[in-house]
Amino acid sequence: MATFNTFFIGGYECADHINRSGERINLLKETQHDIRAFEDYQALSAIGIKTVREGICWSDVEKTAGEFDFSEVYNRMKAAETFGIQQIWDLIHFGYPDGIYPTHPLFCDRFVKLCEAFVIFYKQTTSQPLFVVPINEISFLSWHSGDVRGTVPFAVNSGWDIKYHLCKAAILGIKALKATDPNCTIVLVEPLVKIHQGLHEDLHEVAQHNDHQFQAMDIIAGRMCPELGGSEAFLDLLGFNYYWNCQWDFASESLPWPEIDKKRMPLSDLLAVAYERYQRPIFLSETGHFGIGRVEWLDEISQECVIAKANGVDLQGVCIYPVTDRPDWDDLTSYSNCGIWDLDEHGNRIPHPEYIDAIVQAQTLFDKKKPGFFDFIIENFKQLI
Repeated sequence: MATFNTFFIGGYECADHINRSGERINLLKETQHDIRAFEDYQALSAIGIKTVREGICWSDVEKTAGEFDFSEVYNRMKAAETFGIQQIWDLIHFGYPDGIYPTHPLFCDRFVKLCEAFVIFYKQTTSQPLFVVPINEISFLSWHSGDVRGTVPFAVNSGWDIKYHLCKAAILGIKALKATDPNCTIVLVEPLVKIHQGLHEDLHEVAQHNDHQFQAMDIIAGRMCPELGGSEAFLDLLGFNYYWNCQWDFASESLPWPEIDKKRMPLSDLLAVAYERYQRPIFLSETGHFGIGRVEWLDEISQECVIAKANGVDLQGVCIYPVTDRPDWDDLTSYSNCGIWDLDEHGNRIPHPEYIDAIVQAQTLFDKKKPGFFDFIIENFKQLI
């Protein structure tokens, strides 16, 4: 049974962390999605996408400890109702309120209160089922903040410590979410990567490094660090983020894309590895490219997802990320030209016609309204495998 309204999903950039310059950013505001959600949803709906990933921006909804203002979130929820858009909500998308961070003694308490307050607000606002990501990309966030000083606490050699505490908060948060709304769907989102063996690296060591990407999900599932109280029951739906630079060799050099030496592992195989590990429904929770590579990337991703489904992976969707272009976290004047709609200096949405055409065409591969069509596509792809 399908989890989402549409197989293709749109993702809106909502990072709200403190960047390397010590400045608070809020890309929801920088892209003006906070005030143009109605316009954005209307445009997205027009190209056939009826499910989105959103974020509440914790630093914005809790300006004073324990006091929450979800009024801006409410406006996006009402815009979604207008166009029949299904929303998936991130509670932490890299940012926390001022003065706290994962290893802070009050971090878990504050996060649990956020979870409880958000579910109460949500249930009072809508009867739609709740899909919630407690903490987006724990593996990336722990590395970014704990190893390379990308955000608070601007640490080095502390990635595991940050990961442990983020998982602790996630588990406590999930318990609070489930206690308040037993029917909510917990969505865990992590990067999907492949580290390749070079000429001189030990195969076992490389395999260990590849397993690190699954540590957060394993902890939340109770397979690691059982003292934190994780459980397999917390794995409702699993999301995996995948971009061109998610494959690299052991020397940390990203493999080029488009491919030159065919060293990359096909995405369909990576999805199969993740699915086999957890045996839960999964989806590609972020993917996309920039510049002229957007169309070619989407075509490749779509084909790989068809292959993955043909091989038995319970793949529920693909999230194109971002819907609107985004600025660089550390240089808000620099844009990537990576959206379905790019942005001008006034925040106006500039459609990328070739990308939109490719998205509309890709949806026909997974269109539930055309019985038998997907089976036909699968059979064609099986002949190519």
